[in-house]
Amino acid sequence: LGMSELLMQTALNDKQRRYMHTLQKSGQALIQIINDILDISKVEAGKLKLEQISFDLRQLIGEMQELFSGPAGSKGLRFTVSLSETVGHEYVGDPVRIRQILTNLIGNAIKFTEHGQITVSMTVVEDVVGQTKLCLKVQDTGIGVEPAIQATLFTPFTQADGSTTRKFGGTGLGLAIVKQLAEMMGGAVGVESVHGRGSTFWCTMCLRKPTAQSLRAKAS
Repeated sequence: LGMSELLMQTALNDKQRRYMHTLQKSGQALIQIINDILDISKVEAGKLKLEQISFDLRQLIGEMQELFSGPAGSKGLRFTVSLSETVGHEYVGDPVRIRQILTNLIGNAIKFTEHGQITVSMTVVEDVVGQTKLCLKVQDTGIGVEPAIQATLFTPFTQADGSTTRKFGGTGLGLAIVKQLAEMMGGAVGVESVHGRGSTFWCTMCLRKPTAQSLRAKAS
C-alpha cells in the first residue's frame, strides 16, 4: 500500500489511476480482514485487553461523524448524529475499541443502505456513582434482516445470506467483534429489523467516570 501511494503521486493516465485506486481499495479491505481475524482470535483466546484511559466521548463521536459524512453523502444518504444532553464529555475506557464499535456499526449501515438515511444516537441508560451505562443506536433504511437470520448475525463469519456476501463483500466478523467488545465493557448488543425496510443495531457499554484527580492531571 505504501508503494501504491507513491505510484499515485507519479504521472499516470486515467486508466492507470483507476487501476491504482482499485488496488488501494483492495489492499485496505485485505488489511481490515486480517485485523478483524486477529481481533476475534485475541478475544476468543482471552488475550484482548481493554485500556482504561480518560477521553472525550463527545469529541470521539464528532470525529466519527466527520469520517463517515463523506461515504454516506457519496451515496446520497442523509447522515445524522444525536447525543442526549445527559451524555457527558469525559469518561474512562478504551477509545480505540469504542471507535472500532462505531466504525463497524456505521460502516455496515452505510454499506447496506442504498436510499434514505443513517441515524446514530447515544443515550444514558443508567448513571450511578463512578460509572455510566450508555446505549448506542445506529438506525438505517437499508435492506433489513430476516427474523430467522437475526439471531446468528453476531456469530463470527455470519452474514445475512450468500447473495449478501457476493453483493456487498465482507467476512461477517464485524458484528461478532462488536458483540465481544460490548460484553467486555459490561454491555450487550442486539438488532431490531424489518426485512426490506431497515434495521436498528444497538450496543450498550459501561464507562467509568473520571476522578477529580485524573481530570486535574489531564488539564495540567
